[in-house]
Amino acid sequence: MKYTVSIEIALPRERVVQLLADPAHLPKWLRGMVLHEPLSGVHGQVGTKSRVVLQFGQQRMEATETITRREPVDLHGIPKECVVHFDREIVSEGMWSAVRDRFTEAGSATTLWESENEYRFSGVLMRLVGLLMPGSFRNQSLQHMQDFKEFAELGKDVREANG
Repeated sequence: MKYTVSIEIALPRERVVQLLADPAHLPKWLRGMVLHEPLSGVHGQVGTKSRVVLQFGQQRMEATETITRREPVDLHGIPKECVVHFDREIVSEGMWSAVRDRFTEAGSATTLWESENEYRFSGVLMRLVGLLMPGSFRNQSLQHMQDFKEFAELGKDVREANG
C-alpha cells in the first residue's frame, strides 16, 4: 500500500525541520507517544535505530525505527533551493513501512511538507487490516501532520487535548 499526503505549515522551513528533529518535542505532537528511545546511534541521525512505543486506546504498538536519510545533516543555514529529506523505516510485528518526508519552501514563511508512505504487511491479520482499512493509515498520517502543524504554529500539545 502506498500513498502521499501533504500539509502547509505557516513557518519558515528551517524552523519547521528544527522543531521536527528535536526529540524533546515528539510527545507534544505525536499522538499516543509512550516512548521513543535510541537503541543505537544518535536521535535523528542516519543509521540510528530507535524503539518506538505508541498507545491508541487499548492497543499498544511497539516498533523499531531506522533513520535511512537526513539531508542536509546540518539543519541551520539551509539554502533556499535545497529540499530537506527525512526518511525512515519502521518495523513492527506484521508490518514494515517506509516514510519519505520532503520539506520545501512554499513561500517566505511557509513550508510544504510532503510525506510519501509505503506499507507492507505479513501475517493474515495485518494483511486483512491493510486490505480492509487502507484509509485509516492515510488518516493517521494526516492526523500526525495536523498535530505537528498545530504544535509548530500555535504551541498546542496533544497531551493536553487528551486530558
